[in-house]
Amino acid sequence: MSGFRWLLAVVGILILLLVFWISRRELSGRPPIDASRLLRRRRAPVMLPSEAGTPAVEKPVLLDGAPAMEVVAPIQVPEKILTVRLTGKAGASFAGDALLRSMQEAGLEHGRFNIFHRHAPGDARQAVFSVASLVEPGSFDLAGMTAERFPGITLFMTVPGPVDALAAFDDMLATARALATALDGELLDEQGSRLSVQRERFLRDELTQLRHGQSLS
Repeated sequence: MSGFRWLLAVVGILILLLVFWISRRELSGRPPIDASRLLRRRRAPVMLPSEAGTPAVEKPVLLDGAPAMEVVAPIQVPEKILTVRLTGKAGASFAGDALLRSMQEAGLEHGRFNIFHRHAPGDARQAVFSVASLVEPGSFDLAGMTAERFPGITLFMTVPGPVDALAAFDDMLATARALATALDGELLDEQGSRLSVQRERFLRDELTQLRHGQSLS
């Protein structure tokens, strides 16, 4: 009887170890944040509690308290989304306090959707490019960020944007390099391969072609 109890105990421990291993593998295999999904969330309309089922619109109010005419801003669908990833070397992660400090020193501001942005000059509503956490949901909680660790971040921009596409790309790439130096990380392209000079040149050529097409339209 004693031997049977020992057998049950061993089986129970093996089951617990199997559950723990599966959960760890699922966590480590979680896919990186997709900038296109994040952008779809950014463009999704916000629902007003009193108007469930209808897209929310801004309702400006005049100084006398009377509602003004409702204005719905047109949604500009990006022609292209460019992304650059920054990850720790050899699977290392970034300390939250170091990541926050580095992004702030690079002039990035925490804002809409709880991610960081390089805002357009003179317009804090427009982002030249944005920075999200590499894993879902992509946001940064400033209240607890310094106590967390991050496997990486993704910098992304949309074309067209508030500034010239090549200027925005140069700014995003320079910022990514500065962060990589500060955090001892490595830059990857959207496929997860090391960002090469050839890949940078290809992206610049694409942006040049897009800009040329826009000038002809």
